[in-house]
Amino acid sequence: MPFRKVQPEKLSTSVVRQIELLILRGVLRPGERLPAERELSERLGVSRPSLRDAVADLQERGLLAARPGAGIYVADVLGSAFSPALIRLFATHDEAVFDYIAFRRDMEGLAAERAARLASDTDLKVIDTVYRKMEAAHAKRNPADEARLDADFHLAIIEASHNVIMLHMMRSMYELLREGVFYNRAMMFKQRTTRSELLDQHRRINDALQARDPAGAREAVVAHLSFVEQSLSDHRKAMQNEEVARQRYEREKSR
Repeated sequence: MPFRKVQPEKLSTSVVRQIELLILRGVLRPGERLPAERELSERLGVSRPSLRDAVADLQERGLLAARPGAGIYVADVLGSAFSPALIRLFATHDEAVFDYIAFRRDMEGLAAERAARLASDTDLKVIDTVYRKMEAAHAKRNPADEARLDADFHLAIIEASHNVIMLHMMRSMYELLREGVFYNRAMMFKQRTTRSELLDQHRRINDALQARDPAGAREAVVAHLSFVEQSLSDHRKAMQNEEVARQRYEREKSR
């Protein structure tokens, strides 16, 4: 018969499994600091030696990293998703920018559809809370805050889709976006009409999710990212036109 004696699991192994799952599911995020050893051992209900064994194991696996004098952090497990050479290519070619938006449109449309079906009530509360923060930032006219919350809103939807592969892949993509590799998101929030339209688009996405409308959520995300694509295209065209106009102006001044 295919049975084996059950082996008791070491406490440190149980701790490793719990922290691994928290990282896998995106609850613990790259760069996030773990609680101090005493507090964490009390939360987990294990001895400090057992906790140290677990932390050492996770460090060896590259999931946790120690910072001298600062504590234990979740390792930057997203940092190796793209090579530096590829990131430089992304940053210097328009083709990559618009392919990136098309990729997001496909993936985030799917994530929104999944979230409308699979998200828990608490997942939807998280999305709605971020959206309310977006409304508050909009009223304060702070482009940097709006851009940051825009990323938080979209990532909350991806988290609510409950697909860990999609979560880590898209979080990696958003790290590049935050660093300005693809385009300057804050630029889009500096124009009054664009800011208002973007907020309305996020409201429509949120409304569809709260109503658990999969098709409506996907359509709202696709419409939003199509708007972003067109806005970027218009902005780049305007910059090109301005450069031509400056050349003409310099020519006229010199005549």
